[in-house]
Parts: sequence; C-alpha cells; structure tokens
Amino acid sequence: MDSGNSRPTTSSRDRHPTGSTIQQSVDRYLNSLDSGGSRASMRPALTEFSSFCHEEEIDSVAELDSGDCREYGLRLRERTIDGDLAGSTANTYFRYVRAFLSFCVRDEQLDTNPADTERAEEFLPEDRPTRDTQFWMPEQRKQLLSYADERVGMAREETIDVPLERAYRDRTIVVLLAELGVRGAELFRDQNDDDRRGLRWGDVDLDNRTLEVYGKSRAYEAVGLTDSAHNALSRLQRAHKPPIDDWPVFPTGHTASKYQAVEDATGERPEPGSDIDAILHEQAIAPPSITKEAGRQILKMLTSEAGIELEGDQEYLKPHGARRALGAELYEQGHSELAQAALRHKSIETTHEAYSDIQAADVAESIDKVRE
Repeated sequence: MDSGNSRPTTSSRDRHPTGSTIQQSVDRYLNSLDSGGSRASMRPALTEFSSFCHEEEIDSVAELDSGDCREYGLRLRERTIDGDLAGSTANTYFRYVRAFLSFCVRDEQLDTNPADTERAEEFLPEDRPTRDTQFWMPEQRKQLLSYADERVGMAREETIDVPLERAYRDRTIVVLLAELGVRGAELFRDQNDDDRRGLRWGDVDLDNRTLEVYGKSRAYEAVGLTDSAHNALSRLQRAHKPPIDDWPVFPTGHTASKYQAVEDATGERPEPGSDIDAILHEQAIAPPSITKEAGRQILKMLTSEAGIELEGDQEYLKPHGARRALGAELYEQGHSELAQAALRHKSIETTHEAYSDIQAADVAESIDKVRE
C-alpha cells in the first residue's frame, strides 16, 4: 500500500452505481468489450490483478493508488525473474490493468488512473526481445537426467550423504520438468501466493496417468504423464509413502518447518531431537512443499554436480528452460499443435509467437527449396 497518498473520499466511492468489489468491476469491464477475443485474452491477467488486490486487502477500485499499481508492477517483475513470465508479457499484463482502470475512470469509479503514472511503472521489467531465454539443450537434459538417476543409486548405496527419499524427490523434479513442460510455480510452493501450495499427491492420478496443476490461468489444468514421468512418480510414491492426499509430492527438507507444521496442527511442539518425519507420518500431518526458490537451488546443485557446461553467464539449468526446450523440440519437428497442447497455451498464436525464430528459419528454408 502507498501510505504517502491519501485514499479517495467516501463520496468518490459512492458515485459508483454498484459499490462492487474489484472482481465485479473487472467483470463489468470485460462485459463492456465488443470483442470476445479481447475478453478471453484479458481475463486471466485481470483476474490475477484482482487476486493481488485481495491479498493486499484492497476491497474496491476506489481504494487503489499509484503505490498499489507500483507494487503490482514489482510482482510482475519478480515473476520474470522466476521465469514465469517474459518481460513483454509482464508489460502486456500491466497495459491490460491500465486499460481496465481507464474504464473505471470513465465509469466514475475513480477520479484518475493510478496506473497511468511514471511511479506506477517504476518496477516494470524492460520490455525487450527474449533472445537470451534459456533452453535445456538435448545433451544437457540427458546429462542431468542421467546424473539424477546415478545420484539415486549412490544414495541407495550410501556412497553420498543424501537421504534416499530426497534423491528420489530431486530426480522426480528433473523428470517432470524435462518431460512435461510444467512450470516451477506449478510444482513448488510460492511464499507470496497462498493458492500455490505446491503439487500434492491428491493432484496425481497414476492409474489414469495424469496430474492436475494450478496453472498460469489460476485454474487447475490436466497434464498427461509420459512413461518416464509416470515411472518417476510411482517410485517416489513408494519411497515417500504419503499417508494422506494432501501430502506434498516434493516435501521440504527444512526441519524447523516440519516442527512448525506439527505445532500448527496439534498446538504442541515436539521435543528437540524427535523423529519429526515419523511424527508427521504417524499423525498424518502434511509438511510444507519446497518453495520455488528451493526448487531453483536444487537445480543449481544438480547442474553443478553433474558437471554440465553452460553458455555465457548462465549459472544453472532453470526450470523454465526445460519447458521452452520441450516446446521448441516439438515445434521444430512440425508438431505445432502438439506443442500448444503440451505447453497448455490458450491459442496456437501464442505458440507461434513463442517460437517465431523457428518459424522464421523454416520460412527461409522453404524459400531456398522453392528457388532450387
């Protein structure tokens, strides 16, 4: 919140004919648009903005100021750092919000547009082409998968100081990222988003070979399991023996967080030195999932231990690089619709835009063939 600016007066809010919540104002705006395509494009971003306002305890449009929009811009910037959004997409989302708030001015819900200021845009990421977007190269992917397998064997033989259950967990992370094109935010807990608690065993259906992730659209989306992904999850389930559906697929290894989970559930903190994992299982108390940052740290560690060579100033194989690589591999082989389905893009245009460089190369190759 921006404590430096005063909020609009009650009389300003009273001008709004419905006294609606931000989500109701969003719906009112979307319903006013002539194009159904525009509504479909803008709805996820504006619903996300509504959720952001709810988290910040902003109940109505009239309460928004430039500081709030500035904080939303910072949230978008953080997502580009995590690899969840491209800089261009983050700026598009902000433009959608600015257009929505311009409507609210015309609708007399606001006196001025709080997103239409330099201060509001201060934290927005630079909107530039993402030529440096990372891809997991095929050799890198194979090397990382091979090392994750080898690490499980070393943990089983106790030649490394890593619990077997953790080695299985880390290998499964690598397999799901490499095989399914899922986002890190769909697997791991986001400390800034209560809805993103991390993938749970209740989200996994091994019999039907699917799992459900809380997607970018802020709705649950089905993902099919490849043979490798199904095998990795099956082995992880046998290793972890989750007692309840709410158990995270990738539980934290942070001991203090496990103690806190027991205390939150029972009101009593276990004695120091207790077998906290046994207590969690016996009492069916789910520990927290690992966070997105922990997921990145795991990939940093595995990339380093596997001795994978990286280009330029890249530090490690990032979660989003696996998703980009899967889409590129399918797209290069002419399976654009399969790439769209695998990445769960809402439209084929999004897929074409994401891999426009590949499309351009194909066009050039076709021209060469025509002129032979």
